[in-house]
Amino acid sequence: MKKILFILGELTDQDLDWFLYVGRKEKIAAGTTLIQEGFQIDTLYIVLTGKLSVTIDKIGKEIAQLDSGEVVGEISFLDARPPLATVRALTNALIFSIPKQQLQQKIAADSGFAARFYRAIALFMADRMRSTVALLGYGEDVEFASPFQVVRDLSPSVVEHLPMARHRLETLVKRLRGF
Repeated sequence: MKKILFILGELTDQDLDWFLYVGRKEKIAAGTTLIQEGFQIDTLYIVLTGKLSVTIDKIGKEIAQLDSGEVVGEISFLDARPPLATVRALTNALIFSIPKQQLQQKIAADSGFAARFYRAIALFMADRMRSTVALLGYGEDVEFASPFQVVRDLSPSVVEHLPMARHRLETLVKRLRGF
């Protein structure tokens, strides 16, 4: 499941308005490095269009490809250590960037927002961990049709918020396009 749906399913419409107020759209050309392994980042990114590659340069291996609806930089937001992977645009892309400093200030000033934001991050990190463990062969044998878990494998609380999350994602994209 796209990470942005976890976030938008937990946040309120007012939180989304705040994201739109502080964030900015950026066009990224194919081949552009968004995040460089080993170097600090100061932004949380949401992929709106295009395709990005996540690689570990030290071993020269691509570990993932990301497209619309994915969130990039969330681990570096939670953990002050530099990123372990490089993220590059495989195609021209449109991203929405939220400055880390402004996000931290909002979290410090608004405990409700902080609780919703951190819960969303925790939910998609838990989903990622479950997928990783399943793919490594632990637990039940699970066959995946895609790199993302299907809705029936999600917790009921996440599934309950999916319709609102999808609506908010549509709203976000429309407002960023100026519709």
